[in-house]
Amino acid sequence: MRYLWSIPAAVVAWFVGGFSATYLKGLPEGTTSFVPPRIDLVVLGGFAGGVLAGLLIGRIRITVPVVLVVAAGLWWLTGNSSGDRDLLITLLVASALGGFFGAVGARSSVVAAFALALPVAWSALRPAEQLTEWQWQWQLNGLLVGAGLAVLLYIACWKRGWRSVGSWIPLTGFYLVCFGIVASVRLISRSTGKPMDAVGDASTETFFQSFEPLLREYWPWLGVGVLLAIPMVALKLRALPPPPPPPDPYADRSNDAILSDDLDWIDQEEPRRRLLARRRAAVEGSLDESSTVG
Repeated sequence: MRYLWSIPAAVVAWFVGGFSATYLKGLPEGTTSFVPPRIDLVVLGGFAGGVLAGLLIGRIRITVPVVLVVAAGLWWLTGNSSGDRDLLITLLVASALGGFFGAVGARSSVVAAFALALPVAWSALRPAEQLTEWQWQWQLNGLLVGAGLAVLLYIACWKRGWRSVGSWIPLTGFYLVCFGIVASVRLISRSTGKPMDAVGDASTETFFQSFEPLLREYWPWLGVGVLLAIPMVALKLRALPPPPPPPDPYADRSNDAILSDDLDWIDQEEPRRRLLARRRAAVEGSLDESSTVG
């Protein structure tokens, strides 16, 4: 019965979580394509939608076929040309990878946090792209960057509580790396028609140069995100009911002692002794001997 609602919800989450902003804002007028021919939106959107679908379904053997069918079906239904085979394959691979990590993350909250780091980093800097004033852009982007980090740290401790705090440092580092990945993929999408060597060198340089301005401008918001995640996890753990007591291994056994086979004679009934009868027999035997001698 669970799949009756999780599979339709995963289809909606794949589209809304991955391509809703593109569908509502980024399409030219008069088109029905849900994804423009841009590799950054195909990769990042397909991965984000796959992660959300995997978290809802929670089974790899069901999630991966569902996201592949949904991605291929919507690609065909929305009027994309069959000549963009490379983009279609990229969308399928990104959706399948996102669905795989999302399904694994449904069982381990730390894996779920790592899987959601890329979609959160992709969406953190998008709302303020149209702002021209640096102060508002810094506040909005910084707020989203810090809130995204707090949510990821909170998700990492969802299953095991404070025992998963050790994953906060690598998770924060991977979250910062995702911003470099997003910048590199966007540069590749704008460099169509250029030589592959030049595109590769430019994307690598962009990847490494994206960390310095991010840390310089948004480090206060990253600190706020860590400080915000601590009370969030504490309140979540306090709201949980106390753990049940450990099961008693001897609950299904009776209180009677279990004796080994060599001690079974204890439970046997002792035979009745006949000391008086034996004494009479002994006396009669002695009388018979005395009469014979006489």
